[in-house]
Amino acid sequence: MNSKSVNVGISHPFDCNYIEGNKEQLLIIQEPHIDGALFEQLLGMGFRRNGNSIYKPRCPSCNACQSIRLNVHDFVLSKRQKRTLKNNQDLHWKVNYQTRPEHFELYQRYITERHYDGPMYPASQSQYDDFLLSDWLPPMFIEVFDKDQLIGVAVTDNMAHSFSAIYSYFDPDYADRSLGSLMILIQCQLAKSMGKRFLYLGYQIDQNRKMRYKRQYRPYQILTPQGWQIGEELEPLSC
Repeated sequence: MNSKSVNVGISHPFDCNYIEGNKEQLLIIQEPHIDGALFEQLLGMGFRRNGNSIYKPRCPSCNACQSIRLNVHDFVLSKRQKRTLKNNQDLHWKVNYQTRPEHFELYQRYITERHYDGPMYPASQSQYDDFLLSDWLPPMFIEVFDKDQLIGVAVTDNMAHSFSAIYSYFDPDYADRSLGSLMILIQCQLAKSMGKRFLYLGYQIDQNRKMRYKRQYRPYQILTPQGWQIGEELEPLSC
């Protein structure tokens, strides 16, 4: 980075949450004075936020986690994504800059019914806060409603030139509505309307069936050792 240097540590290896049998290791930013501008630079280098922590996979024998982002001005809706928007025209959304009890209640139900076999189960208020909230960059909460009922929340970081999609969750009763896809499309639309350039989607992991979906948003960019490149021109990485 050309603005300042930061201290970086590395974690001990631990069991990977995404690929069974693998070990995971993380680079961790050890910098007490983080702000949105510095974080945006780190996003461009492949880092992510989890609560107040900023990390990047640095696994000794695997490079399956690929940083992925959209240039929102280049993004083109697929036929499937157009259908998703059409099928959800009866829903509406708004942006809230504060979390509220209904957010956690919906998150808890989502984790319990959809991810009971994952590391976030069982959900708790402290786990929710530590995972999604941040002291130095309070996120946006994009709320999706069916009439007056909250049915989806996209937790999103808002920087000067980009959005970072932290996590989305929804009412399991609306699983046939493709709300996960809808909330990415809303974030892309909102980012473009606010003059942002990129929507960071986190890590694409082809070996994990729950983490493969991000290649559906095109044209996407993948961070490679040579820098960000258009993803369709690259072969998926593997362990």
